[in-house]
Amino acid sequence: MSTKTALVLVNFGGPRNLSEIGPFLTELLTDVDVIRTPFPRFFEKWFFKKIALKRVDKISKDYEIIGGKSPLFEDTELIAAKLRQKTDLPVITFHRYLPATHIHFFDALTSLQVEKLVILPMYPQFSYSTTGSIARFFAKNLPASSLEKMEWIRSYADHPSYIEAMQNCIRDFLHAQQLEQKEVCLFFSAHGLPQEFVDQGDPYQRECRFSFEGIKKAFPLSSSLLAFQSKFGPGEWLRPYTSELADNPFRWNEGKQHIVFVPLTFTSDHLETLYEIEYTYLPSIRSKGLCAYRCPALNQRYDWIDTLISLIPTAKTANQALIRDE
Repeated sequence: MSTKTALVLVNFGGPRNLSEIGPFLTELLTDVDVIRTPFPRFFEKWFFKKIALKRVDKISKDYEIIGGKSPLFEDTELIAAKLRQKTDLPVITFHRYLPATHIHFFDALTSLQVEKLVILPMYPQFSYSTTGSIARFFAKNLPASSLEKMEWIRSYADHPSYIEAMQNCIRDFLHAQQLEQKEVCLFFSAHGLPQEFVDQGDPYQRECRFSFEGIKKAFPLSSSLLAFQSKFGPGEWLRPYTSELADNPFRWNEGKQHIVFVPLTFTSDHLETLYEIEYTYLPSIRSKGLCAYRCPALNQRYDWIDTLISLIPTAKTANQALIRDE
């Protein structure tokens, strides 16, 4: 690969300690691509900043249970280091909702002397609220000279390497737990999204379905289902809800005694898997007399690193094409 190219690994960004939870939530909840209301922008920012600060105490307790921080930052940085080693390309990272890291990103980007910037999101399924949010942030905060160099990997929801890495991850987990396919129901749990977003043209639900259909083909003896977790606030979100299904497993388990949660849209474990799945959904299913497990996310698996490398040549989307019209 030519050294005229640099790789920009972009991710959600989770708090590195309890003191970063407030800034993290504020950055997240004041993002126009995450929270959409009919109110003026100045009111939205004021109101949702208050909501973020009110949620800090509760969220801090959840983070304390999983070690007082999110693994997302460290995991992304370690993946970047492995990509540098395996590709000999310059690799820098951007953590969307960690504002304290943004100045380091700007400095690293400015120092790059390359002709092309390949933007690789750690979100396999495209949404305007994830990859689109990062594209909007770049458009607002980066100079035209940087934006003109950018080529994006828009999504890879059904890319063969991603599908295979997910299948390998599940297969390895079943082997480690000594579970046979025929005994297992694979519960694919994806992050939720307001139904309104999809009604307005967001392709996220469709891309989740692409991934689900592709991955489950390797497990024909298991039953499989797809649901959506982490609903926030009022209003209708994508259904079925993971929380509701976890409360009534005998309606969908098809007689399987072993339920394995698979984090479909989470490529690294963080609060939604380590706390929400582990401490909310698994206990609910176990209380009904069934066995429930959490399959880890891809994290730093060797085949996940290889998947990311295989995606680099597919970059072609322009920054502006990823931004939702307001």
